[in-house]
Amino acid sequence: MQDTIRRILTARVYDVAEETPLDPLRRLSARLQRPILLKREDLQPVFSFKIRGAYNKIAGMSEGELARGVICASAGNHAQGVALAAARRDTPATIVMPTTTPGIKVAAVRALGGDVVLHGDSFDAAYAHARQLEHQTGAVFIHPFDDPDVIAGQGTVGLEIARQHADPIQAVFVPIGGGGLAAGVAAIVKFLRPETRVIGVEPVDAPTMKSAMDAGQVVTLKEVGLFADGVAVRRAGELTFDLCKDLLDEIVLVDTDAICAAIKDIFDDSRAIAEPSGAV
Repeated sequence: MQDTIRRILTARVYDVAEETPLDPLRRLSARLQRPILLKREDLQPVFSFKIRGAYNKIAGMSEGELARGVICASAGNHAQGVALAAARRDTPATIVMPTTTPGIKVAAVRALGGDVVLHGDSFDAAYAHARQLEHQTGAVFIHPFDDPDVIAGQGTVGLEIARQHADPIQAVFVPIGGGGLAAGVAAIVKFLRPETRVIGVEPVDAPTMKSAMDAGQVVTLKEVGLFADGVAVRRAGELTFDLCKDLLDEIVLVDTDAICAAIKDIFDDSRAIAEPSGAV
């Protein structure tokens, strides 16, 4: 825990990432009769918080490691983060993406200079192929969530929330795929605001972290739903599980209807269109 806090406080993310605003959702707040704020990570250069962890990891690599290039597996957002971070650090990036990845994300990665390899119909298939290529090429694998520097980079989201909202915060809700964002945010929020509840949110058809917590260990799900493709991960991380099991107050599961309703609520208040994914 202390090592995670130190890494978050010293994370190098702002070479490329923005400190995003914490915007009030006024219509939703009025309906629920309590203030609701939205952390606008959609305003990042790659439209996702993923740039934070990817850049923090790559920025800490040695010259020898950078010369070998980097490789990752991603359903879209981590891919764009790695591609941009690699371009800024002048190292080649190979990005393995599922064949089901939306074309707009594939095109975005290529526009950022990433060499895209399409493989498999799920994140897990792409991940397995990326690990094979890692051994064949010697490139450095940039894990989308189960890495201490990636977790620390994502944790800067929580650091900003605590700094931007000086008043008490009743709860912070964090989406979970593999758990990198949830682990990092929970670590720093519980350190700075121990009275604040940190609640993870997963799709009901991809309860990866909830299943691990119920079992007391990381488990591999037989299958996961693909509507929220960015959090369609069959197995949580070992590091992220260790942090989440100790720091999260609760995990809630939401169905597709609830996800769609939340997208509409966000649009009604901010005119921003949230994608039903974003974690991997």
